[in-house]
Amino acid sequence: MPTIKQFEDLDVWKESRKLVRSIYSFLNQSKDIDRDTKSQMKRCTLSIMNNIAEGFGRNGDKEFVRFLNIASGSASECKSMLYVLEDLEYIEVETAKAYRTDIDKIRKLIHGLVRYLNNKS
Repeated sequence: MPTIKQFEDLDVWKESRKLVRSIYSFLNQSKDIDRDTKSQMKRCTLSIMNNIAEGFGRNGDKEFVRFLNIASGSASECKSMLYVLEDLEYIEVETAKAYRTDIDKIRKLIHGLVRYLNNKS
């Protein structure tokens, strides 16, 4: 793996940034979703992207892995929130599935990076 000098170069961060833009756009267009649910969905989505960035800026691989694991947990929370939106009929089933697929892709990238960092040590 080439040396990455900034978190913006990480594919996993780029993918999570795309997810944030997409989720925000969806939520901002949705008038029926209550404020608390929108807020929670935004927070868990942002948490993925921001924990990747924060972990990258920490001291060493061990700290980075810890923040990547937090990002992975936030991704799981986002998937769960999508089921809530789906069950309350705030989102189409196919749209929710597409978002969950995007989240699964991000989680795979996170886990691949964790494996790399753990094996590097």
